[in-house]
Amino acid sequence: MKIAIIGQFPPHIGGVGMHIYTLSKKLVEEGHEVYVITYPHKDIKDIGRIHVISTEGIDIPGLRGILFYLNAKKALKKLVKEKNIDIIHGHYLFPAGLSAVEVGKSENIKTYVTSHGSDMFEMYKKQFYMRPIIKKVLKNADVVFAVSNALKDEIIKTNLKNIKEKMRIYWNSVDISKFKPNNEYEFKKEMNLEDKPIVLFVGNIIKRKNVESLINAKKHSSNDYTLLIVGDGPLLKKLKEKVSHEKIKDVVFTSSRNDINKIIPSCDLLVLPSYSESFGLVLIEALACSKAVIGSNVGGIKEIITDDVGFLIDPNDSKDIAFKIDKILSNQNLKEKFEKNARKQAEKFSKVEIPYDELK
Repeated sequence: MKIAIIGQFPPHIGGVGMHIYTLSKKLVEEGHEVYVITYPHKDIKDIGRIHVISTEGIDIPGLRGILFYLNAKKALKKLVKEKNIDIIHGHYLFPAGLSAVEVGKSENIKTYVTSHGSDMFEMYKKQFYMRPIIKKVLKNADVVFAVSNALKDEIIKTNLKNIKEKMRIYWNSVDISKFKPNNEYEFKKEMNLEDKPIVLFVGNIIKRKNVESLINAKKHSSNDYTLLIVGDGPLLKKLKEKVSHEKIKDVVFTSSRNDINKIIPSCDLLVLPSYSESFGLVLIEALACSKAVIGSNVGGIKEIITDDVGFLIDPNDSKDIAFKIDKILSNQNLKEKFEKNARKQAEKFSKVEIPYDELK
């Protein structure tokens, strides 16, 4: 069958892009044709047998969502006409989901949408003008996927007619052949970080990810370690200035990198201190590399971190974050216990299922 998928995709960096790539790869392996419509990028190209289509226009901060909605809808209409698409799948309820359901409904094509979290936990809750749009997407989609039970419950709270019946869980998955324990990588040597334990954060440098609390936690910690922050975002400059102004030692910023599978094995533990999180793909990537993890006691994180692989923390309490980091770094037996159980937990999220009714 021919499937059109809309959303973030490599070379764009992020968990959603990896989620779509993993699903697309599985689909083409099963003999289906996959077309991915994604955001503008100068390096867009097909990946294997996955056809990748860049939308027109430029990426303008503040207008990114509305421009992608319009341009993705235009590209999808053209694709449907040229390729006789059988299934449409939009990732994020807005903007991709809106493009998907509008074209799907007008062309009478089965349409799936996936909520990845910030569309419900942030956009729906805090941007009231977006509520009618998101409800429209949920109402008009044939099937709605959520990447965690916490997110599913949040969507059901909209009380839309038949929403429970069309809701399904579709977990993020991790490629355990790519993310695995490996002590041969040269990342520590490359960064000159060979003398201290490394505590890692990977993600967008935005308010929701709460990186500032992780930096504050370092001031409260009794252990000597390097805090490695991998990612880009609007708060990056501010946080660099904070570290410099407050003279917080051993905090290293790398900006975004596309070799996360090589960075994680070089570190001692990973922390995701988000205020809200629908899932937390980087957590299962760290677990697959046999690393202990720490994450906020919120959303889908609670469905990943069990008491035999790491700790949950209060994202509003930097002292609690520091205490949990110290507890792992200062107790080798505990650290080894978490590491021993980590990959087993990741394996629960390693199988890629094709979620479409038509292909089961």
